[in-house]
Amino acid sequence: MTHRVRGGLCRAAAAFVLLAVPALAAAQESRSSQLATELVKMLDALKLDAVAAKIEGDQYVGALYFPGSQLLVVKARYIVPERMDAQLQGKNYRDVYIDLNSASIKDSKMLIADLGANGLQLGRRNQPYDTVDTGGKSFSFDGDWGKAKISEQEYTKTFQTSDAEYTRMLEALVAQLKKTS
Repeated sequence: MTHRVRGGLCRAAAAFVLLAVPALAAAQESRSSQLATELVKMLDALKLDAVAAKIEGDQYVGALYFPGSQLLVVKARYIVPERMDAQLQGKNYRDVYIDLNSASIKDSKMLIADLGANGLQLGRRNQPYDTVDTGGKSFSFDGDWGKAKISEQEYTKTFQTSDAEYTRMLEALVAQLKKTS
């Protein structure tokens, strides 16, 4: 009898995993993937390795692209918006990225390392994984929330929030390239 109960429990657990894992993966699907792919194609076509854009007010976004490898994208407020506006007008995108990464208003800064240049991806164990630095904290989306010392719910929420903001950043960059090409 106990073998039957154990066998039934094992089958029930296996069925749960088969049903729950795809649902969990779908719930954490990257919204930024399509836009990252579009941005990379545009950068390749225009033979650019950097792009930047104004988001609103004194907030800007800049990206460095390493073909076939990664996108480094930073968003921040800048103390002298007139300088950023002049840099954008001159298409000095790399300079905008550097200034945002080093001389921006610290608490406003968000830096994303999109390894693979394919949008934020969650849970790439034993492979290069995406990272986000924001609010003085760094998050590695390697699927190990225990290492981050947060709950799975907090980890998933951080991923979803970061992915939504990254999508917004990518939208501004794609719009900038469409405007200038």
